This record gives sequence, C-alpha cells and structure tokens, in this order.
Amino acid sequence: MRLDLDVIENWIAPSSRVLDLGCGDGSLLLNLKNRKQVKGVGIEINPEKFNLCIRKGLSVIEQDVDKGLSNFGDKSFDVVVMSQTLQAMDRPDWVLAETLRIGKESIVAFPNFGHWISRMHLGAKGRMPVSKFMPYNWYDTPNIHFCTIADFEHLCKEMDIKILDRALMTAGGRINGLASAWPNLLATTAIYHLSK
Repeated sequence: MRLDLDVIENWIAPSSRVLDLGCGDGSLLLNLKNRKQVKGVGIEINPEKFNLCIRKGLSVIEQDVDKGLSNFGDKSFDVVVMSQTLQAMDRPDWVLAETLRIGKESIVAFPNFGHWISRMHLGAKGRMPVSKFMPYNWYDTPNIHFCTIADFEHLCKEMDIKILDRALMTAGGRINGLASAWPNLLATTAIYHLSK
C-alpha cells in the first residue's frame, strides 16, 4: 500500500463513516473496512477502477465529483478523504469546502509541485518535469491545478479551515523530519487532516 494511504488510515478512527472521493481501485477503503471496520463509500469516475471496487465488494458510486456532491447531506460522514484527487478537480476550493460540509473532518493528500526536483528541472530545462514523482507529460496529466504546500496552507487560511495534523513525504516515500523544516522545497507529497 502507498505510504500516504498508511498515514490516512492511521488518522481514521475505527467504525467511522468514511467517504473516499476518487477512491481509485478501492485499496484504502478495503483496508479500512478490514482493519478498522469502517462503513465506507467510494466515489470513482473511471469505469475500470469503479469495476475493481465492485469486484472487491465495496460500496462505490460512479460519479463525477466536479459535477457536484448534493446527493450527500451535511455531516453525513465522519471523514471525507481525497488522496491524490484535489489537483485533478476543476474547482479544488469548492471541492475542499464540500468535503467539510459532508464530513466532520477531511483528509487531503496531494503532490507538492514546489518540490526542489520540479523547480530544478523547470529551471534547467525550461520544460515541465516527467519523473517517477510526476509521471505525466504536461498535455496528458490528470493534474490540472498545480499547487504547493504553501498554496494549500494559504487556501486553508483563506477558507478558515483548521489544520489538525500534517504529514510530509519525500521522494523515497519516507516521512522525513527535514521535510518539515522546508516542506515546500523538500516534500514530494503532503497529507493534511482538516476540520472547520
């Protein structure tokens, strides 16, 4: 399992009601169901990934998050998760607000586009980087909003969102204390635990 999903799992209490936006193949939901007995629902737009979730016996809805989440009531979940999804949304600010309308808390993980390797590649070559960390070309990436850790924390401040916890990961996938000192420069992935 991806290390960011491990961190997310640790932040979710047993028997919680969880909504996973952009749940992919359902790996997180399946682990939460088996290890923490959560009552989970996933939302996935990709038909192949949706079918993988169904085959795993997960509750999943095939839905485009960008088109709205009005089918979910206020505080109908304990936690709403968006792992590696926020940067692919048309309106990340609106989706972030919706996660905290629907859930008592939200957990958001995203790639930090301010990482030093990205900066160096762009500065030296003048082109968007393609790497293990960001394996897409600029024209075929699902990421449409490139944000940094500083950008995200600024957005949280503007939206009066409380940051309960934060975990930072390096390119090697390890949580690193040095990344905490210079997160915008050294962390490749950021994970936030949020509330209103």
